[in-house]
Amino acid sequence: MTLTVKVKRFNPETDQRPRWDEFEVPAEAMDRALDLLHYVKWHLDGTLTFRKSCAHGICGSDAMKINGENQLACSVLVHDLGLKDGDTVTFEPLPAAPVVKDLVVDQSRFFDKYRAVMPWLINDESVPVKERVQSPEQHAVIEDATKCIMCGACTHSCPSTWADPDYLGPAAMLKAYRYVFDSRDTEAEERLKVVDSKDGLWKCYTIFNCVQACPKGIDITRWLSALKRKAVTTRY
Repeated sequence: MTLTVKVKRFNPETDQRPRWDEFEVPAEAMDRALDLLHYVKWHLDGTLTFRKSCAHGICGSDAMKINGENQLACSVLVHDLGLKDGDTVTFEPLPAAPVVKDLVVDQSRFFDKYRAVMPWLINDESVPVKERVQSPEQHAVIEDATKCIMCGACTHSCPSTWADPDYLGPAAMLKAYRYVFDSRDTEAEERLKVVDSKDGLWKCYTIFNCVQACPKGIDITRWLSALKRKAVTTRY
């Protein structure tokens, strides 16, 4: 089939406003959305700019807005998008973030929020001889949250993020959940102070956009609700 690939372009060094460019691209049903961008980059317009790395849904670098939804370009197929010969597929940068160029957004603010929740294991107790043991039942509590690849699709689908650039967002708070509920960690209270704030948990209005956008199928709203209960029962 032949598809029209419509890309939102913007170079802040030369452009006053974004524009849409269109390209005719040959495609198969099992091609990835990323393959369409590769074709444009390699054969039609080498100036097209987008992020990608592993191309296997692990690194999370190629999250973007595809046909109006935040998705991983390497994980969504032409077939998944329901496209047929002559159809148009649109690519835009993730919303609510400054555009560096074309489909690349500035992730500085996103990772500042990630670091704010201390997304690492903290335990100052005596180091065991072999390892800090965790039972399968204890790990099951956090297992879903450990699947997060920090692609940003959830955070940039969230209306609270669109409205408030200081809002921590679901990705950062999911990481907080992952360590607050880790049986081996001892600094839950410090993380709860960060998320139990005006820019944290209480601006999550359980709209479920984050769940819909997550390419790993993580039930993010469920875990943020658990984090809210933990904050209330622990701190008040």
